[in-house]
Amino acid sequence: MMREKEFWKIISLFDWNYEGNDEKVLEKATKKLARHSDKDICQLYEILSKLLYDLDGVEYAKNAGDYVYSDNGKFISSDAFLYARCVVVANGAKFYSEVLEHPEKMPKDIEFESLLYLASNAYQLKHGTDLPCVPKYSFETFSNKEKWS
Repeated sequence: MMREKEFWKIISLFDWNYEGNDEKVLEKATKKLARHSDKDICQLYEILSKLLYDLDGVEYAKNAGDYVYSDNGKFISSDAFLYARCVVVANGAKFYSEVLEHPEKMPKDIEFESLLYLASNAYQLKHGTDLPCVPKYSFETFSNKEKWS
């Protein structure tokens, strides 16, 4: 079964030389993940979901820029905030840990939605069908009730 250490190894395969072409950025990681077991692909999706869930909170949103949180919380873009949390994960374990401990380090007004499709793209490459697993934690914005209270 995939552990978090292996998860971060796969994330480290992102090729930022192709920034602006998300498919190319993810290509090496997608191919590597597709060589793993189906259980590992689902486990990567589970780990990703939990990491995003743990960043789902008002303090992180407040620090993610005006596209996410503005007018003192009167406007919150749930999609922009989810994609901003993806940026945190896409930048690796060290950066993720820093932001988790210090919400003020959230990247401002940038996104990396494509991270959400890494597991499903790998499964699709391997089997030609949709990813069959559903994670325990929802990564959708406002799912982590404790961090929004």
